[in-house]
Amino acid sequence: MKIFKFGGASVNNAAGIKNLAKIVSKVNDQLVIVVSAFGKTTNALEIVLKAWLAGDIGYKDHLENIYSYHSSIADELFPSGNSARSKIDLSFSRLKEYLSSAKKSIYDFEYDQIVSYGEVWSTIIVAEFLKKSGLNADWIDIRGNLLTDDRYRDAEILWNESTNRIKTVFDFRRFPVYVTQGFIGGTVAGRTTTLGREGSDYTAAILANILDAEEVVVWKDVPGLLNADPKWLPDAQKLDEISYKEAVEMTFSGAKVIHPKTIKPLQNKNIPLHVRSFLVPDEKGTIVKADAALRKVIPVFIRKEDQILISILPKDFSFVMGDNLSRIFHTFILHGIKVNLVEASAVSIDVCVDDERPKVEALLTDLETEYSALYNENIELLSIRHYTQEAIERITKDRKILLEQRTRSTVRFVVRKN
Repeated sequence: MKIFKFGGASVNNAAGIKNLAKIVSKVNDQLVIVVSAFGKTTNALEIVLKAWLAGDIGYKDHLENIYSYHSSIADELFPSGNSARSKIDLSFSRLKEYLSSAKKSIYDFEYDQIVSYGEVWSTIIVAEFLKKSGLNADWIDIRGNLLTDDRYRDAEILWNESTNRIKTVFDFRRFPVYVTQGFIGGTVAGRTTTLGREGSDYTAAILANILDAEEVVVWKDVPGLLNADPKWLPDAQKLDEISYKEAVEMTFSGAKVIHPKTIKPLQNKNIPLHVRSFLVPDEKGTIVKADAALRKVIPVFIRKEDQILISILPKDFSFVMGDNLSRIFHTFILHGIKVNLVEASAVSIDVCVDDERPKVEALLTDLETEYSALYNENIELLSIRHYTQEAIERITKDRKILLEQRTRSTVRFVVRKN
């Protein structure tokens, strides 16, 4: 049994869905297909959400554009009509009803209830097209089976409850192929949750772990894992194979090709992860596995944009270590802020985090009674695995470096954005 995951770029139009069907039709095995929202639908729904929360009736126009986009794909795939269109219409009606009648709650909760629809719509269309193409496929609503806690926008999996349900629902004696959503889950009480941005890779890994898959294949618009983002460094090179550890190091530093939580469920059961291109599906791509080794060690460049550098020090100039450090990081956890880099001295601590301004400002308000704090915005975090002096000079030349950290294998720089 295999798990295939298709990201939004691979299914952003009817041609992409036809290509997906062509790829999966060649698989002579039991298969679970995890699909993200089409194209930039998640971004578009975030715009709907923000307008709705702000009381801007213009959210209806944004939602209508999203509906037209999905309708046009469905019309092209099913020119003679199909149940996909009626299912999409019903789902959009449910969202419109929610937006017109729901009592607005906190942002993270509403985010999950609204933005999660993108994956529902994409999987409905994909599943119906696979059926039309002759595959004996079934659509699964993962929200009732992948159970999580209620930490909205970054939910934790309830493994025991999820395992029981998933093993029951994904019954390959009934269907050889299942289509389901990435990125989303649900609480025991039936509320929709999400697993963090780009969380569809993580969904694929969870299902692979629970269902004891032979492998996971993540289909991307790149030939595999590269040693840099080609939009940043155009001469990026493909890595043929890397270890789980190397993949974890890369994702922790900010590499976007794989969701950071993806590796652990696979490593726990020694399930290999293949990253392949849906544009050239016959190419091997990159394999991530336990005993892999970089055949040729080259620098791996990672850029994490939209960062804030926060500097915190106790007002009484007591040492920042010990109880102070514990209290500070507990406050970060309470506000749902992930720390990307830490640098501590005797009386201060510097922390690099994602630029989620409302969360950061609430954090600083909580800390201001005991600590002085300030932050630098318009920051980038640059990391190099297997660095050389030439590699360092390449990405730091003419950049203002605010902070630097080095280990034997990794160097990291907090720099001003150009």
